[in-house]
Amino acid sequence: MSDLATAIRRATADDIPAVVALLADDPLGAARESPDDLTPYRAAFARLAGDPNQHLVVAVREDGRVVGTLQLTVIPGLSRRGATRATVEGVRVHADERGSGLGTRLLEWAVDTARREGCHLVQLTSDATRVDAHRFYERLGFEASHLGFKYHL
Repeated sequence: MSDLATAIRRATADDIPAVVALLADDPLGAARESPDDLTPYRAAFARLAGDPNQHLVVAVREDGRVVGTLQLTVIPGLSRRGATRATVEGVRVHADERGSGLGTRLLEWAVDTARREGCHLVQLTSDATRVDAHRFYERLGFEASHLGFKYHL
């Protein structure tokens, strides 16, 4: 855990290696991510950067080290009386920073940003095996209200 100040800011292309390293730094991510080939991540980042409904952010220590990340997507919709919702994805905190309160700060940033964007709901999914993450989200007020499904293409 660091005693350096942390800023949460929009990610830049220069942050891609650090973000991918965070995404890969757990058993699930290690099987899904390829930090040695950043080509697909650079293409994805270009799409994200060009979409005003995408907020990819990093938490950066004052020494410049990226120690956390998440993506917030704002989704307009018709359901719930035309409500706009926000989806949180890719929440990661560097192993050295876990337990420091950084994850809470990142999720609070996401909720506050969603509120400013006019969202009525913030949603996220979490792999069924991430029991500690589930407790963390519930502690922050998220409810396990739905069963999620994925269809791989």
